[in-house]
Amino acid sequence: MASDRKALVSRLNRIAGQVGGIARMIDDGRYCIDVLTQIQATKAALAKVESQVLKDHAATCVAEAIASGDEAEQRDKFNELIELMERQRR
Repeated sequence: MASDRKALVSRLNRIAGQVGGIARMIDDGRYCIDVLTQIQATKAALAKVESQVLKDHAATCVAEAIASGDEAEQRDKFNELIELMERQRR
């Protein structure tokens, strides 16, 4: 799992670089469509990180709650996911 975390951090560092590049593009007065294209690419890259973190959460935290047999813990993990999805819709 440490290598997975390292890969995610590396991907986030690249995204941070993309965001910095977008700021420079805006500061330089670059063409709006070029800026918007880079924003879309950054959003897509961030969505991939989000997806991987969610998969990791399901494979570890949620799986552990299910394996524990503790209904309260299972309910908590389920409610966390529901709350996350509700926040995403806002």
